[in-house]
Amino acid sequence: MYYDNNTFSSKVNLLQSSTTSTKLVDSQADSLNGHWSGLLEELISYGLSSGADLVEIFIENTDQVSLLAEQDQITNVSPSFGKGAGIRVFHGLLDGFVSTNDLSPSGLKNALDQALGMLGLNSTKSSLTKFQGLKSLKDFSKNKQNWINICPDLDEACQRILEGTNLLDFHGTHLQARRGSYSRSWQEVLIAASDGTFGRDIRLHQSIGLNALAAHGEHRSSIGRRYGSSAKPSDLREWDAEKSAKEVCDSAGKMLYADYVEAGQMPVVLANKFGGVIFHEACGHLLETTQIERGTSPFSDKIGEQIAHSSVTAVDEGLSDGAFGSLSMDDEGMEPEKTVLIKNGYLQRFLSDRAGELRTGHKRTGSGRRQSHTFAAASRMRNTYIQAGTFKPEELIESIDNGLYCKSMGGGSVGPTGQFNFSVEEGYLIENGKTTKPLKGATLIGEAKDVMPRISMCANDLDLAAGFCGSVSGNINVTVGQPHIKVDSITVGGR
Repeated sequence: MYYDNNTFSSKVNLLQSSTTSTKLVDSQADSLNGHWSGLLEELISYGLSSGADLVEIFIENTDQVSLLAEQDQITNVSPSFGKGAGIRVFHGLLDGFVSTNDLSPSGLKNALDQALGMLGLNSTKSSLTKFQGLKSLKDFSKNKQNWINICPDLDEACQRILEGTNLLDFHGTHLQARRGSYSRSWQEVLIAASDGTFGRDIRLHQSIGLNALAAHGEHRSSIGRRYGSSAKPSDLREWDAEKSAKEVCDSAGKMLYADYVEAGQMPVVLANKFGGVIFHEACGHLLETTQIERGTSPFSDKIGEQIAHSSVTAVDEGLSDGAFGSLSMDDEGMEPEKTVLIKNGYLQRFLSDRAGELRTGHKRTGSGRRQSHTFAAASRMRNTYIQAGTFKPEELIESIDNGLYCKSMGGGSVGPTGQFNFSVEEGYLIENGKTTKPLKGATLIGEAKDVMPRISMCANDLDLAAGFCGSVSGNINVTVGQPHIKVDSITVGGR
């Protein structure tokens, strides 16, 4: 009912026909399963006999689509399909990585030879290995085989996103631009390594975004929200477009005529959900062994020491049902776990992958992640959040005479050792323990090691939000989160 059939119907029908005929999951020849074990064992044995200490092979099939709606039209439909392998070999503290789209035995062997050659290894070293073969396939893909067929087809997805932009128009005022987006990523993976690792999984991620730009005279406001899930094929159908549109329009309306914030040092309250992006970016990355290897984490030698206020307990896990960063196994074949990073202010652990464990001694945490077969895995966050405290959200605000309430965070940047600046998308002045007028133009500026000890109060309303994180192993799905938190003092940039 919201779909511009004259312009887009034929395009979508053509893409649907193409998608149906080329879905990788429908091709038994392309399916990744236990029948690969013989070939993978041969390749691993060959790599070990060439002098490698460890050989790891990651193979994937992917089926993805993204949609963009602007105003009341679908302006972009981008389906993509792919398959390939990433092969990594370790020798001492060094590793070599090569990716290929050629999954034939000769293609995989050629890639392995290149990876070995990067480390100066070749097949003339020895014909003997201690390799005992792969373990029985640990298959996490059971009950997931039909996921991609349950997901909305292109026509249904287009109609749902256009419903969202239509509702923005219905609920909003002075809107100059309305955008909606949808992405669906299906991935089948097979992972094998010379330590016996042999696992298979199917992953499904979907995300929905709504954005509105409001303008009236010289006044402007821009608000966006993103929603995401994993392992929920019908999530787009169950999306409450009405609620999402109202939320975006309400925020855009309040911020349209907001005054600009005055710069200064002040206490702030950060809202839950996406407010956790600051902890993720400014502190979470510093607790990945990738940063320890680079020598850029100020916390590298702080295990057991207090690095945050005693109110702060922070975790990273891959277990929360349906969360954007959840997984059945990481991209090195290890099952996820709940990793307590900080407990009552004291640093407990780092997030580690194979290379991190080898080079830093910090044991793996099921955090080896990569965007695709073209990247080697690295230690990366999954669902990362500050745990709930005991206060009610309003108690945090009531404790402040003059400060800033950050209801929604925007974009920002982070330096290599935790220096950050993040814009406040929706903010409000706190006066005498109450939120009053809306404020815009605020930027939070600080450094992780200075700000973490100032988080003095955590509320009891932990909530999570979907996001994307880019780093050395590509762009991956993650979850950020926290309850409402109070930072006693932080630099707020403004006019």
